Formats: sequence, C-alpha cells, structure tokens
Amino acid sequence: MHSLLTKAMEMQNDLSTWRRHLHQYPELGFQEYNTGAFIREKLKEFGILEVSRIAETGLMAMLRGKNPGPTVMLRADMDALPIQDEKNVEYASKIDNAAHLCGHDAHISMMLGAAKILNETKIENGNVQIIFQPAEEGLYGAKKMIEENVLGENNVAAAAALHVQPTLPTGEVSICPSSSTANSDRFVIKIIGKGGHAAHPHVTVDSVAVAAEVISSIQHIVSRKVNPLDNAVISVGKITGGSARNVIAPSVTLVGTVRTLKESVQVNIKEEMERIISGVCQAFEASFEFNYEEGYPSVDNDEEMLSIFKSTASSILGENKLSIVPPSMGGEDFSYYTKIVPSVFFRLGVRPHNKESIYSHHHPLFDIDEDAMPYGTALLSKFALDFLKHKQTLEKTVSFR
Repeated sequence: MHSLLTKAMEMQNDLSTWRRHLHQYPELGFQEYNTGAFIREKLKEFGILEVSRIAETGLMAMLRGKNPGPTVMLRADMDALPIQDEKNVEYASKIDNAAHLCGHDAHISMMLGAAKILNETKIENGNVQIIFQPAEEGLYGAKKMIEENVLGENNVAAAAALHVQPTLPTGEVSICPSSSTANSDRFVIKIIGKGGHAAHPHVTVDSVAVAAEVISSIQHIVSRKVNPLDNAVISVGKITGGSARNVIAPSVTLVGTVRTLKESVQVNIKEEMERIISGVCQAFEASFEFNYEEGYPSVDNDEEMLSIFKSTASSILGENKLSIVPPSMGGEDFSYYTKIVPSVFFRLGVRPHNKESIYSHHHPLFDIDEDAMPYGTALLSKFALDFLKHKQTLEKTVSFR
C-alpha cells in the first residue's frame, strides 16, 4: 500500500466525522458561512495559516514548497442542494429543504485530508493552492472565483478536482478524455395565447395546446436536426400555467435545459428552437417569449494531465482500477478553470461492494460509502505531488538540452 494511502486510511474516522458534521448542517450557494468557518478552523489545526476568503464565502489556502516552482490547484466545492433530505440516519440534514445530496460534504472532507497530508509532507519544489469553492450548483461559483483572480494570484499552472460517483464501486475511479461533461444551457419559453371559457375554445387561443405542440416539435431537433454522431439533449423540466379546470389558460411557461458537447451543436440547437417555436406559435395564432441562457461549458481534460493522473491512480489504487468512460451530459462548473489552465477532473467510486447500486446524485436518499474517502484524499495528494515532480523533471530535461 502506498504511504500516502496509508496516511489517508489512518484518517478514516476524521474524514467520516467531518463529512457527517457537514452533512447535518448544509448551506446553499454563497451562503456557506458556517461551512467556511469549519474549514478554516480545521486548516488552522493543521498549521495551515495562509488562508484567505474569496468569492464571498470561498476559501483559498496556500501550501508553499521549500523551493520555487509551479503552482497546482486542487478544488473542492462546498454548497448543498435545495432538496429535503429523506434519509433515516443519525447524520441526516438538520436544515429544512437543504441537503448535501451531490457529495460536496465528502469533497470538502477529502480535501481537508489532502491539505493535512500535503502540509505534513513538506513540498520540495513548487506550491499547492487548495480552494474551497462556493456555489457550484448553478450559481457560477467557479466563474466568480476566476473573476477574483484565483488563478492569477499565485500563477496557477494546472488544476484538479474529483467528484463522487455512485455507479462506481469504492476503490475505483473513472475519467473521460477531452470533453468530460456537457455544455449545460437553460431556456424559458412563454407561450402567450388568449384565455377564455373551456367550453368555448373556438374564441380563445389555447396556450396549453400550443405549448404541447412546442414541446413535441422541439424534440425533433435532436432526432432530425443534429448529426446522430453528435450528443444533444433537450428536456423540459417544468411547466406552469392555468388556474382552473374550466378555464383556457392565457399563457404557459416552459422551463428546461439543453445539453451538448460541441459548440457548433449548441449554437444550432438554439437557432432551431427559436425557429420552431416561432413557426408553431404563428400556426396557432399565439405569440411567445424565448429566453436562452448559456450555462456551464464542458469540462476539458488535458491530455498531459490525464497521463499524470493515470500514473497517480495506478500507484494509489493498483492496476486496472481506472476506467476510461464516455462523457457525461451533466454540467459542472469546474469547466471554467479547464478553459484557462490544463486540468483533470475524475470521478471517485463511492458504491459499497455489497450493493449493486445506490441512489444517484440529487436524490433525497443519496448517500456514499465513507470508506471511499481515504482513496480520494490520497489521490488528490499524490496527484499534486506527481504534477510538481513531473514539471521539475521537464525543466531539468530542457535545461540539460
């Protein structure tokens, strides 16, 4: 067993204790004040004193090596989801309509473990910048961190992050080359008709009926306007409108998401949606309002970083524990860092070996196998050290030439 994994395994009780505390007291995006205070307290206990606040509730900690060198950044997200925790466990959320159902509590705990190990290891060359980022769940926390110079202040050369993955067993990891997640866009469509009595539809413009045609029609974009070899999803997740069973609704609002991997497909879908919505509404004498907002871009895994991580995973987990997987159509705001510096984003298995499956992310019963956390801590620590060693080796090679 690798020495870093041994150290992480010895922290199992601490990792679980930290995670369960955070799980009981979740905070939503840009409200992570108590979470931040907890993190800062732990970092102080570890002897890490160069800690600063960034992006309202985020934290940035610096571990400086003995000698100059590049800076690698490790990121953990902090925020919870606005969902009621329905688990019957002693560490269930104590906050109504807020819960860590995407594993960010585990991300924080594993990163605290990595910070402790790296601080005790004493880095030889280069630095490790550890960030605890707020507001990943749809509020652009990474973007705000970048706007406040999280990458520039210490001249970050590369970045890494993990995410718990309930479909993978504990002790395994997966990664996707190139585009790892989707462009995650949002749209709001308001269909405006003419209300009236349900018994006299001929003197109205039925916005519900028009909305139904719009929903059906925009689905044809993926099946008939996008190359079958390209990835795309259009989903309407929310419909609001109407007031009573016998009233034709004057308007209906549709809210949904578009997921794509290629920018060209992203642009095409937006244009096709507007064209189809306009055509359907014109055909039925309705009008419309269409708002399309580009969300998180896709996460890009750098080829060189991926190569380093493969070596890291092998040394910590052993052979054949890393799976190369297709991209996910989910969204992730770590993507903003990947557009600026070479990065790697991997998924950590958290499914107990005695279970075929566990509840997915964002489910009210989502939970993890806490035995997986030492693996995450060791992988983050080892990758940071491997990256710095790799860069030092490259510099020596170039200097020798």
